[in-house]
Amino acid sequence: MSSQLFFSFLGSLVICMALIPVLMATAGRLQFVDLPGDRKIHHAPMAKVGGIAFAVGTVVAMLLWAPKDPIVTSGLIGGAVILLFGAWDDRVGLGYKTKFLGQLIAAAVVVWVGGVHLTSLPFMGETPLPLWIAVPVTLFLLVAVTNALNLADGLDGLAGGLSLLSFGGMAFLAYLAGDWVVMSMMVAVLGGLLGFLRFNTYPASIFMGDAGSQFLGFYLGLCAIVLTDPARGPYSPALISFIWGLPILDTAGVMVQRLLERRSPFVADKNHVHHKLLGFGLSHREAVMVIYGLQALLVSLAFQLRWESDIAVMAIYAFFACAIFSVFVTRVDQLFPRRRPTDQQAIPEAGARAGSDRFRMLPIYALACAITVFLLCSVFLPSHVPLDVGNVALLLLLLLPVGMRVFPSAAAWFIRVGLYVGGTFVLYLSDQGLSGAQGIFHTPLNVFFLCLAILIMLTIRFGSEHRFQTTPLDYLIIFLAFVIPFLPEIRVEEINISLLTAKMIVMFFAFELLLHTFADRLKPFGFVLLWVLLGLGFRAWW
Repeated sequence: MSSQLFFSFLGSLVICMALIPVLMATAGRLQFVDLPGDRKIHHAPMAKVGGIAFAVGTVVAMLLWAPKDPIVTSGLIGGAVILLFGAWDDRVGLGYKTKFLGQLIAAAVVVWVGGVHLTSLPFMGETPLPLWIAVPVTLFLLVAVTNALNLADGLDGLAGGLSLLSFGGMAFLAYLAGDWVVMSMMVAVLGGLLGFLRFNTYPASIFMGDAGSQFLGFYLGLCAIVLTDPARGPYSPALISFIWGLPILDTAGVMVQRLLERRSPFVADKNHVHHKLLGFGLSHREAVMVIYGLQALLVSLAFQLRWESDIAVMAIYAFFACAIFSVFVTRVDQLFPRRRPTDQQAIPEAGARAGSDRFRMLPIYALACAITVFLLCSVFLPSHVPLDVGNVALLLLLLLPVGMRVFPSAAAWFIRVGLYVGGTFVLYLSDQGLSGAQGIFHTPLNVFFLCLAILIMLTIRFGSEHRFQTTPLDYLIIFLAFVIPFLPEIRVEEINISLLTAKMIVMFFAFELLLHTFADRLKPFGFVLLWVLLGLGFRAWW
């Protein structure tokens, strides 16, 4: 199972990263472009094809590596319906009735084909919910969550970051419950989502569009209902409210406010939480960080309250709901001094940085040396290299140089994909060889990655701002890299998934820092990459 989860995550990630440059190049011709407007935060036309890329990556990964289960099959069909209607909407702009039709068809597929429906409600205990109630309520919730995440997609990286937190929380809860169906779907979605977020953090170069936000919302609704089904696992349906988190509260608050103002609940406006935070004077980054923090708190409470009574869970949720709803009825701008929003507030002045330019570059040079040494030595770390890994490495060894020769302007992209794939292979295989080690700091490899994390923080703190501009999502991912190893240990076939995930985050972040800083000196990275791929292929065959 560990190899299936690993390849599902990696396959979805690579497919998404491979598709995005191609789709971006054709977005204008295919009319998948989001133009600036009164309700838009951006001021220039943006390609909105990111959702298509990570949805295709997710679907392909599930087809290849997810278990053959009616829930997975129905999710794939429903996800395809959402993707088609979403892409149609991104291209021509559909009315809300047509959107609802597509969402209803997708929801109906998982209900009738996959047998997914609520079997109980909070406070009902073991009393089963009649089908004549369960089916329409399930359809309503799936459509509601699909739209909620779509409406939350208002700032760069916002919907993606919210989804990352919810899907990560669900994957962890699914592991604790032994629900491999949900976990396999979550791993595939997370791989594609991370591949997309590489391009979507502020300032974004691509949007996910309605196809992406609705796809994420659909899977968020589907997997939460399946995970909290008392007939399948130990969790109460009351936890759904915390897993769905802020998007559902935001949507409910906006629609209630519109109804109170005697307006249609389906007419778009600028009354969402992120709009209000910007209106209070917060910068783009600050607004996103506040929303990330609230979502992280809600998802964390889903874990902390998983064994509590429905009364306790719903009482705590009601408290948070009232706090969020108060934003829609209270003139918060009268309580806090309004200030001019600017994204430069989060960036320290150049003069405030400590040390000389030479000192400030020491961490990034140390990081480059450390990563280079690790990759050069990494081919000798695994005790065994499977034949399929070697074949993929040799295939990349042939394709990447050809791609860089034919498309020299995309050389950085080819090197990035190769580093992601090759680095993930050696890290996963190395962890297999070290799986008997106990504790998080008991192996030299773990200590090495802890040092890498420190170098990354020093680079961000002292490095030149024009070389790598950090975003709220960067800080969220760094936070997750430090938190994940201290979660209750997750092991699949003797591999510590918590540690492996944290080390992968650190490694990917290091790659991004190096590729940004040394964008004009990529040749050494290419040689190191060729060594890794050649070494993996050689060790697999000989």
